[in-house]
Amino acid sequence: MAQNTAFLIAGAGLAGAKAAETLRAEGFDGPLVLLGDERERPYERPPLSKGYLLGTSEKEKVYVHPPQWYAEHDVDLRLGRTVSAIDPAAHEVTLADGSRLGYAKLLLATGSTPRLLPVPGADLDGVHYLRRLADSERLQEVNRSASRIVVIGAGWIGLETAAAARTAGVEVTVLEAAPLPLLRVLGPEVARIFATLHTDHGVELRGGAQVAEITGTNGAVDGVRLADGSLIGADAVIVGVGITPNTEPAAAAGLKVDNGIVVDERLRSSHPDIFAAGDVANAYHPLLGRHLRVEHWANALHQPKTAAKAMLDQDVRYDRLPYFFTDQYDLGMEYTGYVEPEGYDRVVFRGDTDAREFIAFWLSGGRVLAGMNVNVWDVVEPIRALVTSGQAVDPERLADPDLPLTELLP
Repeated sequence: MAQNTAFLIAGAGLAGAKAAETLRAEGFDGPLVLLGDERERPYERPPLSKGYLLGTSEKEKVYVHPPQWYAEHDVDLRLGRTVSAIDPAAHEVTLADGSRLGYAKLLLATGSTPRLLPVPGADLDGVHYLRRLADSERLQEVNRSASRIVVIGAGWIGLETAAAARTAGVEVTVLEAAPLPLLRVLGPEVARIFATLHTDHGVELRGGAQVAEITGTNGAVDGVRLADGSLIGADAVIVGVGITPNTEPAAAAGLKVDNGIVVDERLRSSHPDIFAAGDVANAYHPLLGRHLRVEHWANALHQPKTAAKAMLDQDVRYDRLPYFFTDQYDLGMEYTGYVEPEGYDRVVFRGDTDAREFIAFWLSGGRVLAGMNVNVWDVVEPIRALVTSGQAVDPERLADPDLPLTELLP
């Protein structure tokens, strides 16, 4: 039997589309199949909780490529198709409809799924999650029609949807189990700034909140009851309590899975012809010396380029530092680097935190582990250079806004 020469990409989001783009750009001219479980062609997710949700960006801007791009580049885009099983030995996948496809190389860019809230009433009408384009469109309608919204979870999705609702004039209560929003990500020093941002814009923010149930009338949400017995009225509830990587077919196929599909710095899994990128990949990071699964846009944008080149047997590795951004009200932020919740010994601020125009640096032993610029622009590259240098810096010089960051570089 002739050997299958097709490259198969499971997952038609940003990561899958960028992998297909890179394969063609790098000269791969064999059969290329891109499978997506949604009916929409590949699109980017950040606008779903930012510009598109706010109504400041039109729908066409969310898509990765124009509709004709796939045919023009001989990419066999198959929408509404889900990979249900993988047979690494036979180099085949099985789709949900029972059909089978062979491959020479397989890229898993299957993304993640929102965690469901495990409380009574979570299945009532008016309980919303945000992951897909249709979810964002439903929330646009909620923001037009609701007068009171409760957001459960004060992570990035929770805070961005809260900001969009407040911008639309809706009353918003945010419930968070931790004492402060984003506490695990940013630590208390910077988490307080985001708490103040939202309370300044009229959000009722409740830290240490334990949700007991979502209450309803005639099958529709009317409130959220907390463990202390208090009841918060709501016309709609938005849940943002994290996501789970879509690893089931990979795990069932015997691939190494641990908080995502475990891959090396080339994005290669425990099987030499299967790769993974984006939310689903727990990738070894050569600069940080550890495996890391990053649930952010920049990984979905850049990791597939490395994976695609590795599928073509090029000598590459993925060593970009984690990067993410947010827009909430009049605050724009970029974060570069990585730090564990207890992995730093001080935070140095440069600029005016009260005016929300500053850079925050997380340090350990004088080394910069990560930097976050808030309403200060064109500094990502020097922040990245400070982190990758691994050199200790003088905290007083780091805090001096009149000293260019480039002068701190070794």
